[in-house]
Amino acid sequence: MNALFQQCRIGTMELRNRFVRSATNESMAEDNGAPTDALVELYRRLSRGEVGLIISGFAYVRPRGKAVKGQLGAWDDSLIPALSRMARAVHDEGGRIALQIVHAGAQGHVDLGQPREAPSAVEDRANGSMPEAMPIETIRSVVEDFAQAARRAREADFDAVQVHAAHGYLFSSFLSPYCNRRDDEYGGPIENRARIVFETCEAIRERAGSDFPLLIKINCEDFDGAGLQSEDSLWVCRELERRGIDAIELSGGVPAAKLNGPVRARIDRPEREAYFRDHARRFSKQLKRPLMLVGGLRSIETAEEILAEGAAGFFSLCRPLIREPELIQRWSLGDRSKSQCESCNRCFSSVRERGSLQCMKIAGHAG
Repeated sequence: MNALFQQCRIGTMELRNRFVRSATNESMAEDNGAPTDALVELYRRLSRGEVGLIISGFAYVRPRGKAVKGQLGAWDDSLIPALSRMARAVHDEGGRIALQIVHAGAQGHVDLGQPREAPSAVEDRANGSMPEAMPIETIRSVVEDFAQAARRAREADFDAVQVHAAHGYLFSSFLSPYCNRRDDEYGGPIENRARIVFETCEAIRERAGSDFPLLIKINCEDFDGAGLQSEDSLWVCRELERRGIDAIELSGGVPAAKLNGPVRARIDRPEREAYFRDHARRFSKQLKRPLMLVGGLRSIETAEEILAEGAAGFFSLCRPLIREPELIQRWSLGDRSKSQCESCNRCFSSVRERGSLQCMKIAGHAG
């Protein structure tokens, strides 16, 4: 049997294969963050398509940490019943689901009506906003917000939780020496800049239980010339592993990185696939647990090569599963043709143009 489709584990969580749906903001939640019926059915379809682990769209842990309209929320206990519908839909089709939790930081929602929260008052290079430096008491409050969101995920019967520490959001900004200019215990050397991440993971273990699988998404580097570098990222990953993290999803880039960001276009030949592969090779040599690798995977052959060389043990896809929710099932049944995704990235403009995430190629054909 193809090793990609063998049962495997992440912590206490059993998975039917090594394919992961990487977190994707669908903008299909209610104003309070509750998933709509359409979003629940989207997750049901992904699970029916035999994705091993579905990582939810990023769920905000406090109102000031909201990124966009229609974003999923995990900030209040009143959301637990609605979130449980999502988990149940995935489980009904044999899949597993993790809730990704986030604070958007300087990339917060434009309609907040108050300054965005960030490690330091440094102008955001993507949206031009000037965030507010967080006092230590606010940092501690945010740590608790993440822990409570993880507890809600467990009570809603999710199988795991993933902390979003990539792509320029709050925790990513703390890790960045460009965004983080603090001179207290949360700034300066990498062990201080990563402190909020470590404290959050510890608090999650306390609130959600030590047996609840804990994942993290982190940049291999920021690719912006001034932010997190790979040496510091690798140190953080090693320290997270020492502290008991169950899985690390390796991504890269922030909005200021532009063409070198997390969502790259023109993946039109094999050598353009898996664009964080070289970093995964280097990181995996110093980590004991298999990495999740995201970024530009389009063919089953590339996943097989990376698995065989030991650079990653799990393979996260975003855009291909927007185009083809049943892609993993197709591959498992023997149709090895590459993803139909053309990497045009118009799916991300669909949120603005059509109100929810969808493949614009398919939407265009549908009229």
